[in-house]
Amino acid sequence: MRTAALFSLAFAALAAASDVADLKKDTFNDHIESHELVLAEFFAPWCGHCKALAPEYEEAATTLKEKNISLVKVDCTEQADLCQEHGVEGYPTLKVFRGLKSVQAYPGARKSAAIISYMTKQALPAVSVLDKDTLKDFKTSDSVVLVGYFGADDKASNETFTAVADSLRDSYLFGAISDESVAKAEGVEQPSIVLYKTFDEGKNTFDKKFDEEAIKKFAKAAATPLVGEVGPDTYQGYMSAGIPLAYIFAETEEERKELAKELKSVAETYKGKINFATIDAKAFGQHASNLNLEVGKWPAFAIQDTAKNQKYPFDQGKKVTVKDITAFVDEFSSGKVKPSIKSEPTPENQDGPVTIIVANNYDEIVMDDKKDVLVEFYAPWCGHCKALAPKYDELGELFKPFADKVTIAKVDATLNDVPDDIQGFPTIKLFLAGKKSEPLTYSGGRTVEDLTAWIKENGSHKVDVSADKKEATEEKKEAKPAVVDIDDEIHDEL
Repeated sequence: MRTAALFSLAFAALAAASDVADLKKDTFNDHIESHELVLAEFFAPWCGHCKALAPEYEEAATTLKEKNISLVKVDCTEQADLCQEHGVEGYPTLKVFRGLKSVQAYPGARKSAAIISYMTKQALPAVSVLDKDTLKDFKTSDSVVLVGYFGADDKASNETFTAVADSLRDSYLFGAISDESVAKAEGVEQPSIVLYKTFDEGKNTFDKKFDEEAIKKFAKAAATPLVGEVGPDTYQGYMSAGIPLAYIFAETEEERKELAKELKSVAETYKGKINFATIDAKAFGQHASNLNLEVGKWPAFAIQDTAKNQKYPFDQGKKVTVKDITAFVDEFSSGKVKPSIKSEPTPENQDGPVTIIVANNYDEIVMDDKKDVLVEFYAPWCGHCKALAPKYDELGELFKPFADKVTIAKVDATLNDVPDDIQGFPTIKLFLAGKKSEPLTYSGGRTVEDLTAWIKENGSHKVDVSADKKEATEEKKEAKPAVVDIDDEIHDEL
């Protein structure tokens, strides 16, 4: 009994030693106002993603405590009003506070290293002023840092560099040094920018004319590993890079390293034009089907045009060799490879309440310029999609009398290639009549009332169905996010 009691006391002491502050409605505002920088997690105890985040968040809190950056948490099952006040719609929600009037969503990965890196950047000025004594430590303070070398009287370079730092501060650390002797010691001439990194060749130098867009392009290209790795922490970065991504699927770490080494020359040739990355076929092999590859036939290679969401699978009947991959990438780059289009058969009729879209009839239905078209991009395995299905059918029935103005449609985004950037399921978009190139993404509650009101407010035709069937709007709103996060998409893989 005494031993059990001692263990209980020990565990209680460990819990009390948490570096994450547990805040309530009566303590939240005071804590935020008394700290310059705070990361707040709004969570629910039953949430699986919250449980997975907990040890990572705790580890980050311990490290960031030394930098006077506070990490806090709020239990939304106990502090519902506080969470509602801060617009929490899903769990976990992470927000960065600089006082109560400056709040932004945390955009990074939910790993301790990512949290530490991001919050450290937020705590520093956009550009840290360096000297010969502080430069050495700054160069290794993160996996990627950019240092500007220009004279103290070079106002134009300073302003351009600062503007870039302001726009990219969430991604990289920026420092500047005006000492010409230090620049010479680093082997650069003023004005120049050196990107220091902990991988590949260790650093890259920008010594062209200081132009904001040119520097941003340089930073993004140089900061991306020559052959990186696709995973939960890097997937979104690759998707938003603006250039195609070449996937190298392999089951073992040894094989992935060997293929990365073999294909390094191809990656070097296309650096800044195509990103190359390995992917664990055991853990994320199902993602191959999204690239129109056959799952299980490894190793495999495919290129995805992330801007157009087009897929170019390499013939799995061939071996992944430097010679063949080089030829394939060369042909892709020159436009000689046609994209692979995956589509279900086109429906013979559309008798149901919701119009069925497949890849082959996508343009015909969605791009009908006379109609507002609401499209649900769903996955058959998605629980949120299954819960929405009967309500979405009801929505389709409501709009049937207005079929000449509004189409309610859905597409299985796992079996059909669509040109849209879909990052979670379900995703709902409204393609407006006369403005098809600027679809609106829905982020409200998943009730018939919410959806009909949103279509009326945002649609080109302003169709109002509420007068015809008011009872369809009497459902209670659900406290669930309209789009699940990256952890839930693509079969819980990436």
